[in-house]
Amino acid sequence: MMRVHEGEDVGMSSERLARIHAYLENEVENDRLPGIIALAQRRGKIVHHSLHGKMDIAANRPMQADAIFRIYSMTKPVVSLALMMLHDEGKLQLHDKVSRYIPSFAETKVFSHISEKQLQFVDQDPPMTIFHLLTHTSGLTYGGDPWHPADRLFGEAAAKHGFFRRDMDLAELIECFAALPLSFQPGANWQYSVASDVVGYLVQVIADMPLADFLKERIFAPLGMIDTDFAVPRDKAERLAAIYGSPTNVDPVLIDPEEVANGDVRLPTQCPSGGGGLVSTTADYLRFASMLLNGGELDGLRLVSPLTIKRMATNAVPPAMLPLRIGIERYGYGFGLGFRVMVDYGRANGYSSPGEYGWAGAASTYFVIDPQEDLLILMMTQMWGAEPHRPRSIFPNLVYQAIDESYAD
Repeated sequence: MMRVHEGEDVGMSSERLARIHAYLENEVENDRLPGIIALAQRRGKIVHHSLHGKMDIAANRPMQADAIFRIYSMTKPVVSLALMMLHDEGKLQLHDKVSRYIPSFAETKVFSHISEKQLQFVDQDPPMTIFHLLTHTSGLTYGGDPWHPADRLFGEAAAKHGFFRRDMDLAELIECFAALPLSFQPGANWQYSVASDVVGYLVQVIADMPLADFLKERIFAPLGMIDTDFAVPRDKAERLAAIYGSPTNVDPVLIDPEEVANGDVRLPTQCPSGGGGLVSTTADYLRFASMLLNGGELDGLRLVSPLTIKRMATNAVPPAMLPLRIGIERYGYGFGLGFRVMVDYGRANGYSSPGEYGWAGAASTYFVIDPQEDLLILMMTQMWGAEPHRPRSIFPNLVYQAIDESYAD
């Protein structure tokens, strides 16, 4: 376990922080979560770190501090940072056309309308750019809307090709995406999508090295993120938390590791998903998030410029596209270059600050970075639900409500 400091050391109430443990224990005891690790850090000191429930219910294995989790979309900030590292080196500009690096996207069409029962498509106007990918305004999709023709075509292609198969080459996957029509003209709307997978492939193309190697050499190794990768090696497999699901968000049901999104992470992959393929631990992601909170530097090692982090954590979505239509992030948030960004605190689903940023994973992992409060919140679990699990918003609220500057030195 990590060293936990008294809340009073950093302007927080230990008595009020104790509410976190009671709440999360109740979530586990009432079968709303299989197991969870919760962490809060303020002014560089951890003030809460607790383990609850089990990492494998059937095996009766308690949650352990070094458990490995599928972090799914918490991969997106990592690959976004990787691309911005290349931006810092002058190897790209944000408004470069994507087709400059992936030529097939020059031919990608945009769904326009239906005429005489036939789908009609038009050329991109404007052309898709790197900026569109990072901000999820590219017109790409995840295929989640059965009523939209472009989404239906995406779903049909996914069923045919088996998107994100671990034996599928990443370049092949991206070519499949480029062959499908966009849902709307780049820049015309905000839609969560496979854009981050294209971002990951851009890193591979521009850096001229496999995405997994780039992340390992340029981010994971320097930060000491020893358990973060696109696959779990055999000698660490026992530390992989089992993954559960529930259509009602209660009574967790084990999901077959081969049936989850991105497949069995205990197997190697030829298709590292920049949108959701990484596994990680609480300790590893804490290192990554601490680097972000510190403006791109950790323990004397600088990965990117402070201005790069500022740019990434600045809302880039026009007001007309707000509020965002995804889970709890629809309340008060815009989107920067890889993160949600709080822009309207008055609409927030609880406590926050202007400029707070972070993201979540499909199996209910979640992180919060609040530069104004010098606060970092991290939650790791493995529960795939029909909708975002309440602890994703309630746990951060319980951290924030413990802030009390009367305790500050």
